[in-house]
Amino acid sequence: MICGLEEAVRLRERAREEGRTCAVANGAFDLLHVGHVRYLRAAKDLASLLIVGVNTDASVRLSKGPGRPVVPQSERAEIIDALACVDLVVLFDERDASALLQALRPDLHVKGTDYTAESVPERALVESLGGRTVIAGDPKDHSTTELLTRLNR
Repeated sequence: MICGLEEAVRLRERAREEGRTCAVANGAFDLLHVGHVRYLRAAKDLASLLIVGVNTDASVRLSKGPGRPVVPQSERAEIIDALACVDLVVLFDERDASALLQALRPDLHVKGTDYTAESVPERALVESLGGRTVIAGDPKDHSTTELLTRLNR
């Protein structure tokens, strides 16, 4: 389900009351590839509720440059929502996931293998909220940037 942050917080609180664990994963997910799917499946294996934060078009441009994203935010959110392992999708407009994590207060913040637990910028915030940062997915052998390079050859 694609929802706003307030609805995601409400559903996260319901899950907490039911004794369920919540993981938050986030990213641009511009051109969905197998690395994204493996990352999100691995994140879901760690918790009963997986909320995926998808960067808005404006925040993708800030981090990836003026030619990105290739796919608009509404379509990227819909594609992520279609994955069986994803429970909720929330668009977020910031350059990093700090505000999203502050609001959702997840048990786990899951990042892909292009990070280490120590290199995740929001790690200290997640710890201060009582959560943990976890690295999941397959080795970083796939990227949207690589796909775009191959397509442009």
